Parts: sequence; structure tokens; C-alpha cells
Amino acid sequence: MTDFTSHTPEMLAMLKLLVETESPSHDKTGVDRVGAIIAAECRRQGALVTFHPQTTVGDLVEARWGEGRDGILLLAHMDTVHPVGTLNRMPFRVADGRIMGPGIEDMKGGIVIGLTALAALVEAHQLPVRPVTALFTSDEEIGSPASRPLIETLARGSALVLVLEPAMPDGAIKTWRKGVGDFVVTVRGRAAHAGSDHQVGRNAIEELARQVLVIQRLTDYDQGTTLNVGIIRGGTATNVVPEEAVAEVDLRVMKPGEAERIMTALHALVPTLDGTVIKVTGELNRPPMPADERMKATFNKAQKLAHRVGLEIKASGTGGASDANFVAPLGIPVLDGLGAVGDGGHSEREFIFKDSLPERAKLLAAILREW
Repeated sequence: MTDFTSHTPEMLAMLKLLVETESPSHDKTGVDRVGAIIAAECRRQGALVTFHPQTTVGDLVEARWGEGRDGILLLAHMDTVHPVGTLNRMPFRVADGRIMGPGIEDMKGGIVIGLTALAALVEAHQLPVRPVTALFTSDEEIGSPASRPLIETLARGSALVLVLEPAMPDGAIKTWRKGVGDFVVTVRGRAAHAGSDHQVGRNAIEELARQVLVIQRLTDYDQGTTLNVGIIRGGTATNVVPEEAVAEVDLRVMKPGEAERIMTALHALVPTLDGTVIKVTGELNRPPMPADERMKATFNKAQKLAHRVGLEIKASGTGGASDANFVAPLGIPVLDGLGAVGDGGHSEREFIFKDSLPERAKLLAAILREW
């Protein structure tokens, strides 16, 4: 099994079907339609398929080949950030070696790569002796609240976890990712008439504006820590001293201890205007995935396996997070970014390179077969 180029037509057909089945995270019906397509393909390959029903997001789809522990776990997500109707403006199309469509890079291309590699191994009777499990989740783009427990449970019983998120634009594997936190800072003041009782009011927006500067200064580029106040809401009318103002804050951390430092600082914010109160809620949603010694050893092994089949891979990382962030703290070897190569994710410029489909399927099959 040295060449997947002949599989390109069926990969394109499956990819077109998945992309044209729109599946934003909050559209349970759409995500479940994608899940049904994937489940049918996995059953065709002889997998035991289990649905994990969900109430507000799509059902999780677990497919398993073989029995026992210390297997290999594949992770992919079926949801996208694109609302229903995006397909009308951004139809599936192939042009100049690129494939476009909503969610094609993040990460329906990765799903097709995973299914193709597994199908080829099944057909060639080259599945590894160890069990292989593929988990297709439904809520990665909104933080994986429903799927995280199952991800962690399956990962703990695995010897290796492979995540089919898109590669870096140059094709590099993701061997580090920042951790992500989401926080809400709420300021309560006192409402008053802006004309007749201005001095009686306590302007929540003014207090929040002062706190935004404090929050932004917690950024430490040397430590890989950034804070971004991305959304602010407050006030009801220009002639009313605003009683409430709210800021939503994005936190990214790379090094251990930084999340704790930031959370301590946020909860220690002190009002500067008498009569105002600050409340902070939120948490670190995904812990960091550092390029530690375990990660380096895992990548080095994968690099050698890739070389055996004529492929070269390199390591890189990103400030974005994925479900790999849940796996790394468990001490389980994990490799991320094994999906398609492209760019423009989360935008209407999203695309993948057509040639990356067979190449990444070849890489994934080699890792699964030889690990």
C-alpha cells in the first residue's frame, strides 16, 4: 500500500457529500445527518458502531475495529462554524488544485482522510493487531462540553491518539497548542438620569473601561500568554447612566502555571469607582498541549514511519486549541494536525489542496499500520 492517488475520486465524492450536508455546531439535525453518513461508511468497513445520544448537540459516533486495550484512537469532529446557508455563497468546488466549501478544512477533509485510510487497511487486511477506535464528535467548535468526558475515557484506554484536525498551511504536524480560557467580567454600577441625576449614578461602562486596560496588561508574550477583550456590552440609552457593563475575555496560555496566574489576577480585580462591583466568571476550557519530551518522542517515531513510505513531515504548533488539548495532560502520546493541508479555516476563504487528500491518507495509514 504505497499510493492513495487512485482513491482520490471516491475521496472527492465523500467529501462533497459531507460538505453539502451543512452541520453548524448548534444544528443538531444537520450534525446528526453527517453522523449517519459516517456511521454507514464505518459499518461498511466492518466496524462496530455506537451512537452516544445527546440532547442539544449532535450524537457522538464511535466506531471500533478489534477488541482490547492499548489501541489507537482517532479523533475527528463533525460540526463546523459555518451557519446553514453558507453553502449557497460558498459551494463545493474544485479548481486549480484546490477544493473549497464550508468546513472543508476544519475538518471534513480530515474525516475523509481518516475513513479512507481505514477502508484501505481493512481491504488490504492490514489493520493493526491492536484495536482502532474512531470517535466523531459534534461540539468541538463550541468547546466540546458534551464530548469531553468520552474523549478522555477513550484516550485513557489508548496507547496513541491521532487527531484529524487540519495540518499547518505548510503541512506540518501540530505538536503544541495553547490552552484556552473564556471569562466574563461583569461590572454593576448604579443607574440614574444622565441629565438631572448624573452625579447620583455610577457608570458601569467607565469602570469596565478602566478594567479592560488592567486585563490587557496581563498579556506576557515571553510566556506565550495573551488576553483579548473581544466583546463589550453595556448601557440601555444615552440618557441613562449605565448600570451594567460586560466584557468577554479570551485567554491563551502555553506554560504551566500561567492559567493560575491569570485566574488569580482576574478574580482580584478591584473597582476604582465607589459604588461599583466587579464579578468574574469563567474557566480554562482547554489545558495547554506543550511540546514536551513525550511529544517529541511521539513525533520522532511518526516522522520515521512517514519516511519509510516516502513522506517527509515536520513539527509546528498553533495558538488555537483542539480536542488534543484534553489528551495531552493525561500523559497519552498524541499527534494533531493529521488532516488535510489548506488554509482559511473559519472563513469563506477556506480551502484544502486536492493533493493533500491521498498524501495524508497514506501518512495516516502508515502510522496506523506500523505503530
